[in-house]
Amino acid sequence: MKRIEIEPRRNWQRDVERLGLTFHTPGGHVYWDESACYRFSLREIDAIEAATAELQRLCLLAAHHVIDNDRFAEFRIPEAARPVIRQAWEAEPPSIYGRFDLSYDGVNPPKLLEYNANTPTGLLEAAVVQWYWRREATPATDQFNSIHEKLISQWGDIKPFVTGDRLYFASMRNDEDAMTVTYLRDTAQQAGIETASLFVRDIGWNEGRREFRDKDERRIQSIFALYPWEWLLKDFGAAILGAYSETIWIEPIWKMLWSNKALLAVLWELFPNHPNLLEAYLDGPRGMDEYVKKPLLSREGANVTLHGRGGEITTDGTYDEEGFVWQAVAPPAVFENKWPVLGSWVVTDRGPAGIGIRESDGPITDNLSRFMPHYFE
Repeated sequence: MKRIEIEPRRNWQRDVERLGLTFHTPGGHVYWDESACYRFSLREIDAIEAATAELQRLCLLAAHHVIDNDRFAEFRIPEAARPVIRQAWEAEPPSIYGRFDLSYDGVNPPKLLEYNANTPTGLLEAAVVQWYWRREATPATDQFNSIHEKLISQWGDIKPFVTGDRLYFASMRNDEDAMTVTYLRDTAQQAGIETASLFVRDIGWNEGRREFRDKDERRIQSIFALYPWEWLLKDFGAAILGAYSETIWIEPIWKMLWSNKALLAVLWELFPNHPNLLEAYLDGPRGMDEYVKKPLLSREGANVTLHGRGGEITTDGTYDEEGFVWQAVAPPAVFENKWPVLGSWVVTDRGPAGIGIRESDGPITDNLSRFMPHYFE
């Protein structure tokens, strides 16, 4: 694994915009960055793929354990949602994807930092934009990337579960989420699914008929929502839980167990010293000299405290009420004074599908971290 500085393509802004990546330079800050890339060996790619498959297996076992042992309180999951999660877990409703965030230096085994299995973004960049970059910039190489094909295949399996005459795709009104949903909607259409789009704020509830509706008063029977489940529960409360079995929700509600960082502590408890896991606890650092304190539901590096032998680094944010997990610091993975985090994608039933890399100038990945392309040879 090596970071290599390269010359960006002459018209790279135009090229990525043609592929749908419109916020490549938000506020003048470079997000899509092809001034450097990461090169891997086939052995390293195999290690990432194997670790991703193994982590998915462990997460399935951990979720089963949490449900069987009624450990929802440790995840701060409301009591009213718990029976619905149990029912959804047993029913095995359709699911589409997830992203493991890994620390990897090419030497030590990849280590799980967290699992975003509910609302992962960075998808178009990983699946499409970096693929076309590789074809133009390093055509004699390969890339760990079958995300696009696997998404279409997975949607094909999901199609029989879609009720109603369309699958709605919903998100918040921001460029990143809208782009992700637009891309996912396109892959679903390529699998033969009729689709429609709306913003989450435009999802309506008809109390008399006890059903969700769009702005045109059409019933919403199947919906993919790029919106955290804890927010859905706050916004729609008893309505969404009471009518859950009447609506196909993608991702299903049990994904709350995987996108909550309490999962990290449960994984360490069940599989201590596993080579792909980091020590983690819900009741404090337990004597760890170096650790990262993370809110259970934070995003984009908000409210994170990195405690090292040389002091602490803390980020601001609004995620400081739901509790924390204390996780050991991963072995240093620093290249040319840059900190990359590998987003390793899983497509449900298709397994590991590829990686995208977010790079930071410091040890905490945040919303200003750059997306860097990769290849292997």
